[in-house]
Amino acid sequence: MSTKDFVEKDYYKVLGVPKDATEAEIKKAYRKLAREYHPDANKGDASAEERFKEISEANDILGDAKKRKEYDEARALFGNGGFRPGPGGGGSFNFDLGDLFGGQQQGAGQAGGFGGGLGDVFGGLFNRGAGPGTGTRTQPRRGQDIESEVTLSFTEAVDGATVPLRMSSQAPCKACSGTGDKNGTPRVCPTCVGTGQVSRGSGGGFSLTDPCADCKGRGLIAETPCEVCKGSGRARSSRTMQVRIPAGVSDGQRIRLRGKGAPGERGGPGGDLYVVVHVGSHPVFGRKDDNLTVTVPVTFAEAALGADIKVPTLNGPSVTLKLPPGTPNGRTMRARGKGAVRKDGTRGDLLVTVEVAVPTELSDKAREALEMYRDATESQDPRSALFESAKGA
Repeated sequence: MSTKDFVEKDYYKVLGVPKDATEAEIKKAYRKLAREYHPDANKGDASAEERFKEISEANDILGDAKKRKEYDEARALFGNGGFRPGPGGGGSFNFDLGDLFGGQQQGAGQAGGFGGGLGDVFGGLFNRGAGPGTGTRTQPRRGQDIESEVTLSFTEAVDGATVPLRMSSQAPCKACSGTGDKNGTPRVCPTCVGTGQVSRGSGGGFSLTDPCADCKGRGLIAETPCEVCKGSGRARSSRTMQVRIPAGVSDGQRIRLRGKGAPGERGGPGGDLYVVVHVGSHPVFGRKDDNLTVTVPVTFAEAALGADIKVPTLNGPSVTLKLPPGTPNGRTMRARGKGAVRKDGTRGDLLVTVEVAVPTELSDKAREALEMYRDATESQDPRSALFESAKGA
């Protein structure tokens, strides 16, 4: 986050919450907006993607108690006019925000009576320590986020699985140990003096910081650029890691693994790994949310007279369900606790749909029995109610 963003952005307004909002209210607002503007739900919509980034940035600050406290204190200082430059410079402090956030400004900090304490207020937000004797130093960088895909069998998705995942990402160059210099001895960038940022005036005595163009924000310049990474200090790296996919994932679900993305630079944290899960089909079972589904054929006699029928379960022993007499075709019954695993560790149900099987071939004895049944039920017309309803309509 740049100094300009810090000064100008109102993260409470971004999330649509008051400044005295509780942690629960902030979390609720973030989740609602994140679902609405998530890139997966707004494919190809650049404005939605930009809005999602703003929402995530606001939640990163306001959702962390320490960062929120620092943010509120800093905003209060600016809002109260504690650093407002006066006309012509008389009786006011002309200061550089880059110095304010990066290290103690010589003379001004003492004259103003701040004693380097402002670095403690802003340091956490900008990842730049400040205080006496800090000087200038290169800044840590967070690693890039990585997205990968994995295909699971139906059973693996229900029960969870650990799968190997091969990933390629940018990592510190092994040839130069991430320095960017062939000899491993880069020099401090003279433009930004190793901070990776440069200040530019914006009028009224204020200065705003931007990434240094000469060293591209690294704070270092290679005298003899590494032949592998061309002086960037980063190179393509491949690695295989074992990823645990939780039980109960569904097809198309996107799982976030914090810190498992590309490695950071100069002590910075790793990026995140996003895994998109694809789930194969099963020849017998289907899935509906946390429940599994199965269609079980039964005979006409079982449906008409009632019966105890055995039903298969996924990776477990069969269960016996009682079929009531007169069970109609298509009726669904429930075997509790035989479904997919939920997030809380409990299981959904197995939904069993009955399908009356009509025989395609009959023995003489079976044909004779059915003809006798037909004659015995000749007076019953199952379609009479249908015609009566049609006339009434």
